[in-house]
Amino acid sequence: DPDYSYLATAFLSFILGIGTTSIAFFLRKMNFSPFCCNQTVRTSVSDFAVTAAIISFTLLDKLVFTEVQTESLNVPDRFSPTFVCCDANCNTYFPDDCEGQPEPYGRRPWLVDLFDLNGKHFVPILAALPAILAFVLVFLDDGITWHLINHSSHKLKHGVAYNYDTLIIGFMIGVNSMFGLPWLVAATVRSLNHLHALGTKDASGKFISVQETRLTNLFVHSLVLASIFALNVIKLIPVPVLYGVFLYMGLASLGSNQFWKRITMFFMQPSMYPREPYTKHMETRKVNAYTAVQLLLFGVLYMVKSIKTIAIAFPIVIAACIPIRLYVLPKVFTESELIVIDGEDHEIEEWISKKEVDEENLNIETDSSC
Repeated sequence: DPDYSYLATAFLSFILGIGTTSIAFFLRKMNFSPFCCNQTVRTSVSDFAVTAAIISFTLLDKLVFTEVQTESLNVPDRFSPTFVCCDANCNTYFPDDCEGQPEPYGRRPWLVDLFDLNGKHFVPILAALPAILAFVLVFLDDGITWHLINHSSHKLKHGVAYNYDTLIIGFMIGVNSMFGLPWLVAATVRSLNHLHALGTKDASGKFISVQETRLTNLFVHSLVLASIFALNVIKLIPVPVLYGVFLYMGLASLGSNQFWKRITMFFMQPSMYPREPYTKHMETRKVNAYTAVQLLLFGVLYMVKSIKTIAIAFPIVIAACIPIRLYVLPKVFTESELIVIDGEDHEIEEWISKKEVDEENLNIETDSSC
């Protein structure tokens, strides 16, 4: 296209992405602003910050910069299987496997035929090993998300149901597989943002309470279902705007992430460190050393995930973090240091209480001896 400008497209895409993120953060902070007529309006603006940002910058792209071509969502025209067949057997993909054929035969059936192995009866046996790795990944991904959501700092009152959740997820993965649909897995960032949306927080971002309800999940997924009937509207949203939303979701969840807080400590003045148990009861070099180990493991995870030929080993690397924490780190850090920097809140509180009692008893003994 002679009218296509790479520079203009790149610049506008950057503006749309960063603008969406910035406006979403600006509107979210409106909840603690003195502006607008009352608290109800401010809360409503804060709750719909992301929606307002998406609509604003989609309109900016479609109405103002009409001559600049930006990437839009690749959404199909109808809700149907996306595998297009060359012939009735549906073992070949159009147009890659049947060059020269003008039209496809049709699309694959909704229900997957488990016995149609294309003559390769060894496939189920060979697929067992990747299936085990997929199970490990799904289980760990779900477990990590559950524990992040149910952290004591979120002040949730309802009980947990880890085994029940695992049973439901396993069943739904089987159902989705029969239809060739994506698996049901934990959406960690989205789940944390859902929790933040339901929470009441003070100006510093700490949770005061959380409105615990299943209705929001029901409404959210009902809207996802309804979006199937609005594909022509969804495809109008520019991809850079969605990247801005993803950036917002990631940045919004960093505030309560201890790992991120300790990373920022590398660049902070020591006297300005956050007041946390690990900054008060641990040496700075030990805190930084623990963070460096986590950064190393994170780098290995990202490298394995990025290289397609070994990406299937991604769950193994995640699982390897468990024995490293249980057997390797205790040789580098003391038990007290690991409790302070990586323990549950109740373990940290018990350790601090015991330390204070021991110090008080020591002071009493010192006074007595004097």
